Amino acid sequence: MQSKRSQPAGKRRFDLHAEDPASSELARDINRDIVLELLRRRQPIARVDLARLSGLQRSTVSLIVEQLLRERWIVEGATVRTARGRRPTMLSLNADLVMLVADVRPSHAVCAVVDLNGHFLARQSVPVASDAEIGVQRIAETLGRMRDEFARKSFEGVGISMPGRVHPESQQLLWAPNLRWHDYDIRAVLADRLGLKVEMDNAANACMLSELWFGRMEKYRNAVLVTISEGVGAAVLANGQLLLGKDGMAGEFGHILIDPNGPQCNCGERGCWEMFASTRAVLRRYNERAPEQPAITFTHLMSFADQGDPRALAALEEQAQWIARGLRMITAALSPETILFAGDITACWERSGPVVQRELAARMLMGTPPALIPIGDGEMARLRGAAALVLQRHSNYHRSTTTAQRAGSRDMVAQA
Repeated sequence: MQSKRSQPAGKRRFDLHAEDPASSELARDINRDIVLELLRRRQPIARVDLARLSGLQRSTVSLIVEQLLRERWIVEGATVRTARGRRPTMLSLNADLVMLVADVRPSHAVCAVVDLNGHFLARQSVPVASDAEIGVQRIAETLGRMRDEFARKSFEGVGISMPGRVHPESQQLLWAPNLRWHDYDIRAVLADRLGLKVEMDNAANACMLSELWFGRMEKYRNAVLVTISEGVGAAVLANGQLLLGKDGMAGEFGHILIDPNGPQCNCGERGCWEMFASTRAVLRRYNERAPEQPAITFTHLMSFADQGDPRALAALEEQAQWIARGLRMITAALSPETILFAGDITACWERSGPVVQRELAARMLMGTPPALIPIGDGEMARLRGAAALVLQRHSNYHRSTTTAQRAGSRDMVAQA
């Protein structure tokens, strides 16, 4: 399928006061986005219902649907018997169109096959090395085997979630202190090995795009998504738009210094937020309290906490307190309506979440704290984020929360 996107996702900006041609283009993009939103939410759905729910003219809906059918984003299904008149044909997202995705971590990568609805058809973890060539080769081999396993499916592209910042235009890895693959063209190598177009972005940005694509951000125009795993990263949604900043570097709250006497960070400074709030930090804290224990994983630590191990409980409590201290920076600087959490922290949110909520409330400049929401388990959220990169960039989808609210409000009116 030929991509319709003319500019990198997140870089297109529309001016509502522009000349008529630009306004016309904006209207077409918004209408297409609304139809995609309604299709995703209400599938299977007929053209006549798309027109009724969207408020668009039937001719406009028909043109958009025909384009989506040609591009194979959607498919026609069964016809529905009605009391009178022509039997409508139902439309759904194309279940046979899938993506290869990978969530890259400093020690391993999780590879998967995902369909347009965010369903996982296969998933496998593969170790990666500090050597970029070896690590990327292992990812390519794993994704290649997965593609062969689902040879009857159509693969739209490859999405890669990275633990660092990726340039929004060149998609080169610019900065990843916990993964030193900077001088290696990851995207080009994977594209060559797999014969598919590859899309890359920072894990936090990818997770935010996933929340936008799969429709969980309708209520919010100002939000921050924080990933807490081996490191700490963030994505910022401001007035319905994902902020990228110069060279895509916006959102690196994890590398803001909060204690100059703290541990040495891989970025070169001492006392960055991630040195207190990350998974690596909580494991270090536990090992300091239990030096006789062999090295453990975060899963082991949670298991120890469930068994009442006081050292594990203390380490998790301290991590939650440091998370809240760092969130004060975010609330003071951005004043979001909600803060979403992805990564390893979501696996222990039932225990840590109330501590974060309590500590943050005590540190607010004024008013009540934003809603704190974990999104799925850490691995799945980042993989869906990698899929959302392909979905947004290849489908000509320019979704903002404004589009979602328009589609959502019409949807609610129709249900009332």
